[in-house]
Amino acid sequence: MIKGVIFDFDGLILDTELHEYEVLQEIFQEHECDLPLSKWAELVGTKSDFDPFVFMESQLNRQLDHEALRKLRTERFDQRIASERARPGVEAYLASAKVLGLKVGLASSSDSNWISTHLGNLGLLEHFECIRTADDVENVKPDPALYLQAAECLGLKPEECLVFEDSANGALAAKRAGMCCVIIPNQVTSGLSFCEVDHRLASMEEMPLDELIRFLHK
Repeated sequence: MIKGVIFDFDGLILDTELHEYEVLQEIFQEHECDLPLSKWAELVGTKSDFDPFVFMESQLNRQLDHEALRKLRTERFDQRIASERARPGVEAYLASAKVLGLKVGLASSSDSNWISTHLGNLGLLEHFECIRTADDVENVKPDPALYLQAAECLGLKPEECLVFEDSANGALAAKRAGMCCVIIPNQVTSGLSFCEVDHRLASMEEMPLDELIRFLHK
């Protein structure tokens, strides 16, 4: 029986992933090169040593000013994300979870400052009883540690948790943790190959939370 829900953050609650990719692609195109979406999508939901500007250098065969490029990337991303709201249906799911008496957690491969800042800007921070981030574990997704810690924090067994994910790495982490997982991909992750999950939605608006839980319990 599902007693709690655990949300991913980037790309699921707030579509940071699309904005990050579009900003990088703009910068790449200004340098007359390309960052393939397929390359970027592989990195979503986990930590990686991939440096987009090293990748750009490999295409241009010359050195670049990484500090200036990182500053430009941050400035453009911050401008884009400032007016962005939660993905469709997120706030309704959080409200429904409270009505249904479910415990609510969050597990993200990003750091705690990133999560608290953006959840605060969205006005959603108070909805989460427990938040686990990259700062809490040695290995992020697809390792199951984040989800297992979130469940323990909520006082739940893994099989009592329903996870919402947008990335292949995140979905794999949830299933490795022994949890029910529903994926809601975004424009960056929709073409990825996912492990076997319990259901896939185009949006949280597609099915109310109580109806989804009844469907999963069949």
